[in-house]
Amino acid sequence: MKETILQACDLRYHYEDGTCALEDLNIQIKRGKKTAIIGGNGAGKSTLFLNFNGVLRPKEGHILYNGEIVQSDKKSINNLRKKVGLVFQEPDHQIFSSSIYQEIAFGPLNFGLSKEEVSSRVEKVMEEMQITHLKEKPTHFLSYGQKKQVAIASILVMEPEVIILDEPTAGLDPMHIKKLLLLLDALSEKGITLIIATHDVNFAYSWADCIHVMQEGQIIRSGSPQEIFMEEQVLEASNMEMPYMVEFMKKYFRGSQLFKEDLPRTIDELVQTVKGGLISGRN
Repeated sequence: MKETILQACDLRYHYEDGTCALEDLNIQIKRGKKTAIIGGNGAGKSTLFLNFNGVLRPKEGHILYNGEIVQSDKKSINNLRKKVGLVFQEPDHQIFSSSIYQEIAFGPLNFGLSKEEVSSRVEKVMEEMQITHLKEKPTHFLSYGQKKQVAIASILVMEPEVIILDEPTAGLDPMHIKKLLLLLDALSEKGITLIIATHDVNFAYSWADCIHVMQEGQIIRSGSPQEIFMEEQVLEASNMEMPYMVEFMKKYFRGSQLFKEDLPRTIDELVQTVKGGLISGRN
């Protein structure tokens, strides 16, 4: 099994109005990892995702899945979409059915699964997403957070190997963000490859295994969260701020052994790091 599950090679995409969205872009997505793609507005993140999922076709270059070039014929694109699910930033751009059940069932029915198999999958996904009680509720009566849950469920029901989420926390209240993070952790534990685009640097820093920085349609830097968010020039170039965790360590522990070791990525890790440093300092 190849380590790289999804890859873009020398990818170029120009919109009809002449806008250059992707320019000779190269990126590798590692199997089973949690990947965050960050960058300012207009960097090309959403366009890259649409190419990853086959909604858009590259003008030049290739998308590779499991090491094989994705061809542009309908069969190849459909096979890609079965394996690579895309959750849009705005759920209203994704939801079109009148009821939640119909919305979640649409994908597998469209790909020819039996009604029995579809029903089993839909019931399972609704239970996992804790939306069974909304089963027959009209989609236009849902809250924004509930719509996001339904949009994610409509992808999960396809049982993809890769799930891409464009700005997954945008517009969500703290309760729905907490639910989303628990879901992402559960999916990651199952071995599903997760890719997100986000402007939330604190979320990206604490969550991702690998971060890619985009600027003007290109990947300008790739690395671990600690590596990326320590590079002020990269953050400035991509209109990103430093996560509060890194900023805290930089302000109070620069020059100490604590700052030279792996930086903490969560509050709990920060507390343990600071406690350990204080204890060491007393000895």
